[in-house]
This record gives sequence, C-alpha cells and structure tokens, in this order.
Amino acid sequence: MSTTKKVIAFLFVGLFISSFSSLALDNPDAIVGVWKTGEGNAMVKIYKNGNKYQGRVVWLKEPIDPETGKPKLDKNNADAAAKSKPVLGLINIWGFVSKEDNVWDEGNIYDPKNGNTYSSTMKLINANSLEVRGYIGVSIIGRTDTWTRQVAK
Repeated sequence: MSTTKKVIAFLFVGLFISSFSSLALDNPDAIVGVWKTGEGNAMVKIYKNGNKYQGRVVWLKEPIDPETGKPKLDKNNADAAAKSKPVLGLINIWGFVSKEDNVWDEGNIYDPKNGNTYSSTMKLINANSLEVRGYIGVSIIGRTDTWTRQVAK
C-alpha cells in the first residue's frame, strides 16, 4: 500500500472513531454515572429523575466526623431539620436539563462544606471529564471544578 493510501486510510479511521465518540458526548444521558470531585474528597452518582438530572453523594474520603466518631452530618445546612442528616446519601445536585453541545443547565449544586446552594451548569469535556460550575447570579461570578468519571470495578 502506498504512503498516500496509508495516510488516507489513517485519516478515515480517525474520522470514523471520532464520529462515534462525539455521538456519545451528544447523548443527553452521557453524564449518568459516578463522578469524583476535583478535590477527590467525594463521589457523586448522577442519574436521570424524570426529564431532569440530579446527583447523590455516594462516597466520602472521610465519611466519619472525627469529633463525634459518627457519620458526617450536613451540619452547615440552613434548614435546622437537615442538619441531622448524613452527607453520605445527600442529593447535592438537581434540576439539570440537557442542552446542546454537551451542556446541562438550569440546575443547582449544594455544597455541604459551607451550606450554600448555587446555580449550576455542567459541561462534558470528554467521556471522562465533567466541568461543574457553581455561581451566584451570573455565571461569570463563580467557580468551576472538574470531575472525573469513575470506572466500575
């Protein structure tokens, strides 16, 4: 096979493979799965709830409160009734709607470390990287964290 034919074949195969990977990213359910936060201290399972997406804390690096020796509680929550609930199992993201270009928007994210809820948007960068942005008011004023998909073992 000539060099030109090899190059054309290589480009064709690359284009073919990339078309399948982009199809996976254009799938509204592509964010469904377990994701580790950028700090690596928690994992969140994202799933579909009706026509929206939400997530629940399914793993904590330090699930036990060192002061009490019991599971960490949502002690910073403004709702007094929620302060006695464990962080493990907590729904901390909700209301996300799939948009075009691998973006999920109109959602909220709750940070149990400070008890605050933020407007949020998520963008799938590739099959295993998810940018999660929390903000107050406008998206420009906020913080982005990159979460990594966890592979089932």
